[in-house]
Amino acid sequence: MFKKLYYAVTGDPNEKVLKKYRPVVQEINDLEAEFERKSNDDLRAMTQSFQARIAEATTELREELAVAEQEYLDVLGTDEQKYARVEVDRIKKELRKEEEAILWEILPEAFAAVREASKRTTGLRHYDVQMLGGMVLHSGTIAEMKTGEGKTLVATLPLYLNALTGRGAHLVTPNDYLSKVGLQLMGPIYHLLGLSAAVIQNSAGNPDLGSFLFDPEFPNADDRFQY
Repeated sequence: MFKKLYYAVTGDPNEKVLKKYRPVVQEINDLEAEFERKSNDDLRAMTQSFQARIAEATTELREELAVAEQEYLDVLGTDEQKYARVEVDRIKKELRKEEEAILWEILPEAFAAVREASKRTTGLRHYDVQMLGGMVLHSGTIAEMKTGEGKTLVATLPLYLNALTGRGAHLVTPNDYLSKVGLQLMGPIYHLLGLSAAVIQNSAGNPDLGSFLFDPEFPNADDRFQY
């Protein structure tokens, strides 16, 4: 009762978030006809263009980070270690901030590319509500979705977008079976767009091996603290 009264006065916070993203969904939808005319090679070229754009915009910060990390290694075990670590963390924060700004800029085209790749490989089209879910996940917010609402398909959107930074992206599932099925169903989307994908399972001799060799990955819940 009090919750309903509170929302009546202040407004539903979930609706406020979604309202902010709905114009972006329309922007993505406006691109659909254009992307349908693109060849598979065109879509892969877009991935390369996105990656190049991110790399170019963050070159200076990545170079600064490399220097700071080396300086940190040079002073390990000394009184300077703490200060060197602070500098590394500061640059990493700045780098992530810059990457986030670029990812939000390219998000409409990136999500449109994933939708088109999905239509061609899986026959599934991301609906507006799934685009909203993808943006919510990309923002770092927990998104609750019921069975049948397309969680697996939604995840392809932020996974692709965040893999463009070159650090890879991981999707955690409750068990090995869902990891394997997720890769089998959605892997073709990433492959068409020029990314690689893999699954990490308990049967792997070393689950850490190659954890950063791929773009999107599908580890299960037992691996969530290994990275």
